[in-house]
Amino acid sequence: MILQVSSLLADARVNDVREQLEARGVRTMLFRGGEHSFIRCIGDPTVCRDIARAHSIAFTGSEEATPLVARVTADHRTVVRVGAQAATVIGGPTCAVIAGPCAVEGRDVLLETARGVRAGGAGLLRGGAFKPRSSPYTFQGMGDAGLDLLEEARRETGLPIVTEVMDPRQVDRVAEVADVLQVGARNMQNYPLLDELGRLPRPVLLKRGLAATVAEWLFAAERILAAGNPNVILCERGIRTYETVTRNTLDVGAVAAVRHMTHLPVIVDPSHAAGRRELVIPLALAAVAAGADGLIVEVHPRPAEALSDGQQSLDLLQFSELMRSVSAVAQAVGRSVWRQDHLAQEVAA
Repeated sequence: MILQVSSLLADARVNDVREQLEARGVRTMLFRGGEHSFIRCIGDPTVCRDIARAHSIAFTGSEEATPLVARVTADHRTVVRVGAQAATVIGGPTCAVIAGPCAVEGRDVLLETARGVRAGGAGLLRGGAFKPRSSPYTFQGMGDAGLDLLEEARRETGLPIVTEVMDPRQVDRVAEVADVLQVGARNMQNYPLLDELGRLPRPVLLKRGLAATVAEWLFAAERILAAGNPNVILCERGIRTYETVTRNTLDVGAVAAVRHMTHLPVIVDPSHAAGRRELVIPLALAAVAAGADGLIVEVHPRPAEALSDGQQSLDLLQFSELMRSVSAVAQAVGRSVWRQDHLAQEVAA
């Protein structure tokens, strides 16, 4: 819950309100704003309401956004920094593009893809070492060997690694390699996994569940933040509806809504939403126009040969086309695309 207090209210009274809340088991944090300041409350909402009413303080409930993820001022935005020297940026005025194969299939293909997306302007490399495939008979990823290949790709290209973790028992091993640990749609409400990720300082990319509401998605993010990890990146990847022309229905409205509700960066996965490569670029452009802080896109040098999700993967030429188009849309809405060139320029300066 968020309590809104006038900035003219005496500090002694604000402190009194916080002391009363904390005495009844509610954690509080104070944010100073312009005309108003905000007390963020984490605890029993009934206690928060009672004390707010006793002091004639306005409050907003947790129906729209939970306390830690809620955006409390217009300029309250989290920027997540990733990789070596925390130099790669997700959030802020730039859009980050994460690109790579659905799954790590082998050394040659991974390195070819990593070099290609690096040349095309990607800021981060994706690739699944562990794959939660729907069928138990399809390719499930290379596991630990895939992590080793991702590490090699990072050494060669300098691209930070984004890869999925499926089980709390995998967290420490995946964190040895991954710069960003991805929670897939099927695990959005895997609470033991979220709790384990909450104890790490490493950024977490949290995909929206197949049929999750925005509130459920934000509560999942809240769980990671409440456990101590503030570095959460939300990812809209489409939800399951009765429509069959796309693999999932990309909820562009949720991107705009969540950017209004939370300070966390929000990116979009147009590949899983589309399910068809000819739709990936149009959906990516819609996402950036709606305010997405970045994209995560599946790319393969030869999609017809891919062991996983080849039908929705762009080839390297199509990825270059996507980057040109995304850059133009980003510029039109007052943003730019984060590239490793930014990092090179900063190092040179």
